[in-house]
Amino acid sequence: MQCRKATYSLYPTPKQEAALLGLLRSHQQLYNAALEERIDCWRKTGKSLSYAAQCRSLTVLRRECPEWAEAANCSSQQMTLRRLDKAFAAFFRRVKSGQAPGFPRFKSLARFPGFSFKAHGDGWRFTPGIDWRHGTLKLSGIGQLRARGQARQGGEVRASDVLHRDGRWYLSLTLDIGMPQRERTGDAAMAFDWGVETFLTGVDHAGEVIHMDNPRWWQSEKDYITGLQQVVSRKRNKRSNRRRKAVQRLAAAHGKTARRRLDWAHKETAKLASLFALVATEELHIANMTRSAAGTVDEPGKNVAQKAGLNREILDTAPALFTSLFRQKVLETAGEWVEAPTRQLKPSQRCPACWALAKKSLSDRTHECSRCGHTEPRDMAAARVVLNWALGLHTGQELAETGINARETLSSAPHRLG
Repeated sequence: MQCRKATYSLYPTPKQEAALLGLLRSHQQLYNAALEERIDCWRKTGKSLSYAAQCRSLTVLRRECPEWAEAANCSSQQMTLRRLDKAFAAFFRRVKSGQAPGFPRFKSLARFPGFSFKAHGDGWRFTPGIDWRHGTLKLSGIGQLRARGQARQGGEVRASDVLHRDGRWYLSLTLDIGMPQRERTGDAAMAFDWGVETFLTGVDHAGEVIHMDNPRWWQSEKDYITGLQQVVSRKRNKRSNRRRKAVQRLAAAHGKTARRRLDWAHKETAKLASLFALVATEELHIANMTRSAAGTVDEPGKNVAQKAGLNREILDTAPALFTSLFRQKVLETAGEWVEAPTRQLKPSQRCPACWALAKKSLSDRTHECSRCGHTEPRDMAAARVVLNWALGLHTGQELAETGINARETLSSAPHRLG
């Protein structure tokens, strides 16, 4: 069993939109009230308030204040309390790990994303069209809402989120699609190395090279988005309608870029997943790669502006999104996904021919081995190292030096690659 998200655009009438905004406001007020209750409980008793305890408080509130019972569905209000509980769980996790805690904040209506529903039929029902193209959402107290969009794959409706972004309404469905299957036309093995200059450099076990250029979504929209940001900054009155509309235009521009990036990642990963039975890559730690170079007041960092620019380029490529989608699609073809341990293997520092290690700076874009003389572009060499490790082409002393075991020898690989 696997669950997938499907997003539809909602088109309410003016009367329905007013009702939706009222429903959104009730959930926002409930979230803030629950947050205030948790803070007061900690101040007075030194103890944290649990989700279960707040659900009991909600039951009392709905019984004693009929307006809260009429405002929204009970299970939907419980989902809002669950959202707050997850925010606190994330806060305590960051505290324990020594990260910046980020205490849960009170939400204004503009920053409250939406509300959720649990079981299908409990206050809501979605009726899809033919092949899950478009449909109708029925909400208790709101009525029938037109929904436009199409799920990539239909299934059993489990839960939903009604979202409000950039002045528009969206429905995000959680669908149980069973065990998805995707067709695969090839049985080759490949490994790839992600980068900023070239988005993807890969090699297969036959030696063929795969290149994917960096789309550079931010660079293509930078002038337009920067202009919109400047328009927003010039609007001094934060409550004015002009500023609100400027903020909506800016958010819409960011949203368009994000949708283009997601669509491109879906299409490219689908193409690659249909060709390879085994895909290998190195583990990526994006949070470490995009850490600020600012340093502290006592020990200020160096090249802060350059590092900030590099961080922006890294995040613009969304490597975690691409890798997650690629992995998902490979597994749907019954293929194998392998992640090499970066710290032990050191793909960008290792020679794929003789396995020797040699330090390189980020500016060194060509691999030149001083031991065996092997020369090729750095990203291609790193991808070849990962592929050799995944197929077990280097054994014995060479792999013992890395501190990790060979996955398997080349002689046993063909049965897996078909």
